[in-house]
Amino acid sequence: MRSGLSERDDAVLWDITCPKEPSRVPGVSMAGFRDRGITPPDLRLIPHPTVTLVLVFGGTIAVEDATGRRQQGSFAAGLGFGGELRALRADAFEALQVRLSPVVARAVLATTDLGDAMVTLDDVCGREAARISDQLGALSSWEDRFALTDAWLARRCAAASRVDPEVAWAWHRTVAGRGTVRIERLAAELGWSRKRLWSRFQAQIGLPPKRAAKLVRFDHAVHRLVAGQGAAGVAADGGYTDQSHLHRDVVAFTGLTPATVVDEPFLAVDDIAWGWPGPRNPRKVESIQ
Repeated sequence: MRSGLSERDDAVLWDITCPKEPSRVPGVSMAGFRDRGITPPDLRLIPHPTVTLVLVFGGTIAVEDATGRRQQGSFAAGLGFGGELRALRADAFEALQVRLSPVVARAVLATTDLGDAMVTLDDVCGREAARISDQLGALSSWEDRFALTDAWLARRCAAASRVDPEVAWAWHRTVAGRGTVRIERLAAELGWSRKRLWSRFQAQIGLPPKRAAKLVRFDHAVHRLVAGQGAAGVAADGGYTDQSHLHRDVVAFTGLTPATVVDEPFLAVDDIAWGWPGPRNPRKVESIQ
C-alpha cells in the first residue's frame, strides 16, 4: 500500500488505502476511504474522466447535484458527472471508491445511459448493490474488500457486451493525447466518417467525443494547477487557446476558478489514492494507511 503524509495546518480528512495489486480487469482502479470524523458536511466532488462507483458500507453519505436532487448511500456517477456534485456527510463513513474507464464501464454497469449523471447504485446494479455493500461491511481488512470488489467487477464484465474495438481505440488515443487530438483525425485514422465515430462513441462511451476530450484535457490541466504550476503555462502547454479558455473550462466543470480549485480536498489526494504523477502541492494534506 502506498503511504505518506504531507504537512498542512488544518486537519487530515481521511485515511486512504490502496490495493497491493492492480485489478484483474483492465481499466479499473480502487481506493478505500475512511472518514476521520472531520470531513466537511458539504464537500465538492471534482469531475474525472472515468465512471465512478462509491460503495458505502459504513456510516452515511448523501450526494446532491446542481439541481438540488439528493440521493443517499452507494452511487454511480457518469463520465465527468457534469456541473456541481456535492457529498453531504451525515456521519463518519467508510467507502470503497472504484474508477472505471468508460471502455470497461459499459460491461460493468450494462449501460451507457448514465451520461454525466449521478444515480444510486441500486438503479444500475439492482439487488447486487445492497448485497455487495453488506459483504464489504462484514469484512475486516481492506485487502479482502478489494478482492471481493474485484471479483464482483470481473463477474459482471464476463457476462456483458464490450465496447467496439474502434471506439476503445479512439478513447485510448484521446487519453494518450491528453484531450488534444482532433476528432476528425481520429475518424480519418479509423477510416470512419466523423458522423459515424461521433455516433458510436457517444452511444458506447456515454459522452460525445468532443465533450470527452474536453474532460480529459481539463483533468490534466487541473492536476498541474494543483501541483503548483501557473495557469498561463498550464493553458499554453495543455492545448488551450489562452488562459481565459482554461478559466472557462475549470469554471464549467467545477464552478470554481483556477485559483480556487487547487484547494479542493479530493484533488489533494489524487496522487496518493490514484497514483497521479507529478509533485504534490505542499499546501495539501493526504493521509494513507
